Amino acid sequence: MDITASLVALQLVTGIALGAVYALLALGLSLIFGMLNVVNFAHGAFFMVGAFIGLYFMGLTGNFWFSLVLTPLTVGAIGLVTERFLVRPLYGRGIDYPLLLTFGLSWVLIEAMRVLFGIEGLPSSTPAALRGAVDLGFGYFPKYRLFLIFATAVVVLALWLFLEKTRYGLIVRAGARDGEICKVLGIDVARVWLVVFGIGTAIAGLSGALAAPTRAVNPEMGVHVLAEAFVVTVVGGMGSLPGAVVAGLLVGVVFALTALFAPDLAELSIFVLMAGVLLVRPQGLFGKSSAFG
Repeated sequence: MDITASLVALQLVTGIALGAVYALLALGLSLIFGMLNVVNFAHGAFFMVGAFIGLYFMGLTGNFWFSLVLTPLTVGAIGLVTERFLVRPLYGRGIDYPLLLTFGLSWVLIEAMRVLFGIEGLPSSTPAALRGAVDLGFGYFPKYRLFLIFATAVVVLALWLFLEKTRYGLIVRAGARDGEICKVLGIDVARVWLVVFGIGTAIAGLSGALAAPTRAVNPEMGVHVLAEAFVVTVVGGMGSLPGAVVAGLLVGVVFALTALFAPDLAELSIFVLMAGVLLVRPQGLFGKSSAFG
């Protein structure tokens, strides 16, 4: 196959679209880790649940946009229950306790989806309004993948505005730096943790709903995605929100370009990228002592 400049440019945009999904998924993972110091091994399962619930609401209402609103609300509600009754009792017992709990929870969610929707999963398709392709000047590119880039940008902007421009966002950032001082000041830190965990899982659910038209929706889809999400999180820096976005796009581009030039090495390439970054910067590209510092 002849590799032309137009083909490379199209593959680059494909990588950005793929990286947008990675960035969204890692964003929720980094938010939870940065604020709660919880390594959420159920994050991939919340992504998978979001894909299933998104398709379910799509079939129920016939409206893709409505399902994009209902899905993060539903998955976020599951996250609220998870934090309040499962994760919260384990705070202060060491990082391995919530890690093991969320690992077990991920398999509970997988089995639940198998019972509700079957082992084979559900068929998915691109919404009618987003089918077709757009001429970018150097080639035609699917509308839906452009929408993924736009949707990610909107979510990132909304999260930034929430954290930087609202009073509650200030409390979240303060709690990430020093939860004890916040308690002394009379802030209900437990409620902040609850909200943060809910937002993180809601973003995971939204990323699953957005990714559903581009991949097979089955109960095991979150297992592989979780590994990719942790690669993005480690490359960007554990707990770093800007790092999650930049690393997500970087990982997507590296995967897409490697798939063009050496398809057999595409899966391996992102782990090589992670190893290379860790050799140069063990804390990741944007790794700091605080997720918001």
